Amino acid sequence: LNYMTRQHIGLESGETLTSAMVNNYIKKELLPRAKGKRYERQHIAYLTAICLFKQVLSVDSTKELLNKQLSDLDIKSFYEKYCAKLDSAYDSVADKIDEDMKEQEICELVLELAISSYAQKIACESLLKLLV
Repeated sequence: LNYMTRQHIGLESGETLTSAMVNNYIKKELLPRAKGKRYERQHIAYLTAICLFKQVLSVDSTKELLNKQLSDLDIKSFYEKYCAKLDSAYDSVADKIDEDMKEQEICELVLELAISSYAQKIACESLLKLLV
């Protein structure tokens, strides 16, 4: 649980992952059961993706996305693809930010990013419905 807080931007600011949440993910079959109480690398990969997806998608949609992704890939390959796409998304946003931005430019970028986030969330939900 402590590792996940360090792994994801945003979790350190109050959005915590609890053992009850992990148990719920196991019950809903988003996450494989640990052997005993020992979590392995695959569990970290799953939890890393789940923590990000739950910021945008429902638990059911997250399960559907993971099932579809993992139908063609093993967890290691999925995680590598996930990390590459995450890095690309962060780079894309970082490219829009300039340390010399004026207050109005910052305000405009915040507006753009908020609207874009909403539009992408709606698109994700609509596209996931096509997969079901």
